[in-house]
This record gives sequence, structure tokens and C-alpha cells, in this order.
Amino acid sequence: MAVLVTGGAGYIGGHMTLGLGDAGENVVVLDNLSTGFAWAVQPPAKLVVGDFGDSALVARLIREHGIDAIAHFAAKIVVPESIGDPLGYYDNNTAKALSLIRCAVEGGVKHFIFSSTAAVYGETSAEPVAEDATLNPISPYGRSKLMVEWMLQDSSRAYGLRYVALRYFNVAGADPQGRLGQSTPNATHLIKRGVQTALGRFASMDVFGEDYPTRDGTCVRDYIQVTDLIDAHLAALAYLRAGGDSLTCNCGYGHGATVKEVIEVVKRVSGVDFKVNHAPRRPGDPAAIVAKAERVRSTLGWRPKRDDLDAIVRQALDWERRLHNRLGPPDPA
Repeated sequence: MAVLVTGGAGYIGGHMTLGLGDAGENVVVLDNLSTGFAWAVQPPAKLVVGDFGDSALVARLIREHGIDAIAHFAAKIVVPESIGDPLGYYDNNTAKALSLIRCAVEGGVKHFIFSSTAAVYGETSAEPVAEDATLNPISPYGRSKLMVEWMLQDSSRAYGLRYVALRYFNVAGADPQGRLGQSTPNATHLIKRGVQTALGRFASMDVFGEDYPTRDGTCVRDYIQVTDLIDAHLAALAYLRAGGDSLTCNCGYGHGATVKEVIEVVKRVSGVDFKVNHAPRRPGDPAAIVAKAERVRSTLGWRPKRDDLDAIVRQALDWERRLHNRLGPPDPA
């Protein structure tokens, strides 16, 4: 048996590749390296450079490597970008996912783990938000992901493809062993941008909107440490292999931090009081979204071990220093 990890040279997919390798799994990574890095795929995992929408390539990998499970991480993820380029997002996140799911069904792959998102909920008054909340995504990114969830539901009923869709809230931090972290130079993640600014890679950072109905006027998010998140994926794989039914789960800690609170943690941990600019709201940003994550605990047996925002920021900061040494300074922005 082997696991095919699409997007396995990227941030979250790369941590999945590490987690599977640590667990002794045979891993094949399929990544076009548009945002991932070949060096992120560490032996014995095998890297195949290609597109997950290439049905002939995917079918060949399933056949040649005896793939019994697919973990799908290859998606475009920037909400404002999705609003400006919706068709690009529907093409990559939805149309190519259709091709991937079809290959899984036709190739006899029985287990599918899908990297979904809390963006499927859109604006919600529920805090925390549970899996049965109304699904009303407000961006093409969120809609593109929800469409894949629907395809998996229907494929499960029609073809017996069993899946776990894990709806992420905000993923942050780095591998505690220092092997990997968020490496995309122009990533828009708050903690990533914060530690880059603290290290002088940017002169300042922006806060988008300070008039939200939250405790300090900035957006509230539930930040989950990336290795904790991968533990949920490994639990999902074990659940499916043991015969578990198809399932959708939130992945988060059940409490949130505001943008201003996160910036203060970054300043405290780094010891740098960097400049913060006030900017207008970005389209597609909900005011607050925090996970109700009881299902992933009760059904998959997931137990988070790294719920510590200071530690998460410290991991991101340490990784950013390693990344600077590996790749050199970015182009000025």
C-alpha cells in the first residue's frame, strides 16, 4: 500500500508527507512545484513533478505504486486572489479535483482525505461553528472547496469511495523538529507575515480592517499548529482503513485570537516592535470564525498537543530564520 499526496511539497502537504514517513508509510508526492519546493520532500518519500489534474499521470501513479489512499492538498488558497480570478480557482480547485476523484474511483482507490476549509461557512453568527452550520461561502475560494466536498459526498454514495474532509481554520507554526515550515516567499498568512516583518524582511505589515464586531475591532481566527493538524489527518487515514464511514470534521482548537493579539505575540516572542499599518478591510474576510471541533476528537480520537500561540509563533520565527539561510533574502517588496 502507498499514499499519494497531492501538493506534498507545500506547507501543509509537506508536513503530511513528513508525518506519513514518520509513521512508516510508503509515500508518493505529486506536486507541480508552483508553490512547493523539491527539497521539502525528504526520502524515502518519492517526488513526482506534475499536475494533479493530469489524469493519465495520476492513473499511472495509482497503478504503479499500489495507491490505496489519496491525501489531497493541491489547491489555490488566497481569498482575495480568488475574488479577482474566480475561474482560475474553479479550474484548479474544482475541475482538477473532479479529474482526481474520477481517477481514484476508476483506479480502485478506496480512501480519500480532503484538505477543506472553514471558508465553506462564510459569515456566521455561530461561535464556535459546528460542521452542521449553514454552508454559505462568500468567496470563490470557499465555493470551490465546497464543490469538492459535494463531489466526494456523491461519489461516496455512488461508488463506495470513502473520504474524510477536514475543514481547516487557520494553520500556523512549523515542524517541531525543524524540518519544515511555511516557505512560500509571499504567503499572506498573518503569522508568516508577522515573523517576516520582525526579522526585517518587510518594513511593516498591514492590519486589514479595525471596525469588525469583535473585542478589538480586528478579525478573530482559530490558529491550529500544523503538526497537530497532520495528526488529525493520520487519524483520519487510520479511521478509513479500519472501515470508517465518510466523514466531515472541523480542525481547530475551539478558541480564537484577534489580528492585534497575534501581532502582539509576534512582537513579544521576537523582541521586535515593528511598524503596523492600518488598511481597509479585504473582501471575503469574515469577522470571526472559530471551530467547534468535537467530532474530530470523538470520532477520530484526535488529541491536540500543541495548543500554545507563543510556541506556534516561536516555531514560525525559527523556521523563517532557517529559510532565510536556505533561500537567501527575497526580492524587496
